[in-house]
Amino acid sequence: MKSETYRNTKQRSRILEILCHTDSHPTASWLYDQMKPEFPSLSLGTVYRNLGILEEQGLLKKLRSGSTFDRYDANTYPHAHFCCTECGSIYDMRDVEIPDMVQTVNKQTPHNVLEINLSYMGICEECLKKK
Repeated sequence: MKSETYRNTKQRSRILEILCHTDSHPTASWLYDQMKPEFPSLSLGTVYRNLGILEEQGLLKKLRSGSTFDRYDANTYPHAHFCCTECGSIYDMRDVEIPDMVQTVNKQTPHNVLEINLSYMGICEECLKKK
């Protein structure tokens, strides 16, 4: 796939800024709601388009957590996520060391694995407290 050069826009810069300052792994809709007061003519389509460009540029990752909507993460360093099956929250698993599984798989198979997405599914601490 050919990587295009895009001019930087205020909306795209703001999306990345918001993502860099939240640990909540928001949806495109949540980002749209945060940005709409600052950019009154903003459309949800513009948010999705800019998220796609930022993902293509390697500045964020799209998380496919099995929910209805994709979530986004500006932390592109390899790390695992915990997805709560009760409340839908997604957390970075900062204290869990991920072995270099890409290198291991590439050595053991004829494939060329580029990345691994590791997600733990379960019930988060807050939801367990409510039960």
